Amino acid sequence: MSLSAKTAVATAVLLLSASAAQADITSYSSQSAYLAAVGNTGVDTFDDLGIEPYEGPLIRDAGDYSYELSTGPETAELWGASDDGTDMWVTPGWSGDGLTFTLNGPVAGAGGFFFGSDLFGLSAPLDAITITATDSSGATLTYTIEAPDTGSFVGFVSDVALTSLFVLRGENDPGVFTTVNDLHLSVAAVPEPETYGMMLAGLGLLGYAARRKGRTS
Repeated sequence: MSLSAKTAVATAVLLLSASAAQADITSYSSQSAYLAAVGNTGVDTFDDLGIEPYEGPLIRDAGDYSYELSTGPETAELWGASDDGTDMWVTPGWSGDGLTFTLNGPVAGAGGFFFGSDLFGLSAPLDAITITATDSSGATLTYTIEAPDTGSFVGFVSDVALTSLFVLRGENDPGVFTTVNDLHLSVAAVPEPETYGMMLAGLGLLGYAARRKGRTS
């Protein structure tokens, strides 16, 4: 192989590896923007829950994707909550506990509606709620919603599999419970146009190198 062909192959490898090395997590505060960035999405509405306790952890599904839902450290109990008794949410059994969603399989997108509810399961104002996403590379991203309500959506998309979401209401909100509705889990994110460009450039250089090798052999 000529020097120029070797250079082309090396450049292609560097382009592809650089794309993989830059894997990270992106957050979206709009449900529509999140859905536009991911592939097939399943949603767990929690509408099968009642306003009663459930001993955690719970194994649940969002469409085709399964996950484990847990809380603690004060209690393992999870509760259903709602404003109207039909659109159900999930909360921990202790106001100071958070909710942990441990994700299974090739899930690259996760999100939902994050807000607060009171002791009676009714939506309640919060100063803030934080959601932390972790992926299989160990990368994390934390997003804080100021003054969330039942329409506050946050979604995360990673270039590699997401492994968990952790949700916790702010420290200045005693007596209000961390609450989640409509958990979204999605398959691999749709590659950005520049990612496609880098991949095509790399493949083109590999093809060029192969043609040069064929001509000189």
